[in-house]
Amino acid sequence: MQGYWQRPDETAEMLRVNEAGERLLYTGDLGYLDADGYVFIVDRKKDLIKTSGFQVWPREIEEVISAHPAVSEVAVAGVPDAMKGEVAKAWVVMRPGASATPAELKGYCRDRLAPYKVPSEYEIVADLPKSQIGKVLRRTLRQRELERRALVEPVPG
Repeated sequence: MQGYWQRPDETAEMLRVNEAGERLLYTGDLGYLDADGYVFIVDRKKDLIKTSGFQVWPREIEEVISAHPAVSEVAVAGVPDAMKGEVAKAWVVMRPGASATPAELKGYCRDRLAPYKVPSEYEIVADLPKSQIGKVLRRTLRQRELERRALVEPVPG
C-alpha cells in the first residue's frame, strides 16, 4: 500500500516507520498472540468503549447477546453518557417469530458479564447497517444515535 488517494493525513496515521526504519501498516485491529503462535483479533481500537474508567470491547458483549435464543444479530457501540463518559448500547435484531424485551436482554447480560460491561440501552431493530461485504457498521449506528440525541436533548442556554 502506498497510501490513501489524496488523503496524506490518513496515510501518515496508517503507514508509520518504526525504530528499525521499517514501514508498517497500522490497521487499528487489536489482538494477542497465544503461546502456540496463533493470532487472535479482539476488536478494533476505534470501537473501544471507555466507561467509568474501564475499557470494554463491543465484540465481547455482542458474543454474549448473540447467544440469546431470540437474537438473530446484534451490534454494540459506545454512546455518550454524562456520568460515565460512555456506555454500551446494543442494537438487536430478533429471530423470526422470537421476541425478547430490553429488560430481558439486560437481565441475560447481567448474568454473564461484569456489571460495567452490561449495556445501558437496548434497541430492537429490524436490521443492522452493513458494508458491501456484510460487516456490521457500528460507526453508522453510533452516528445515528448521536444525531438522534442532538435532536431530542435540550440545547443549553
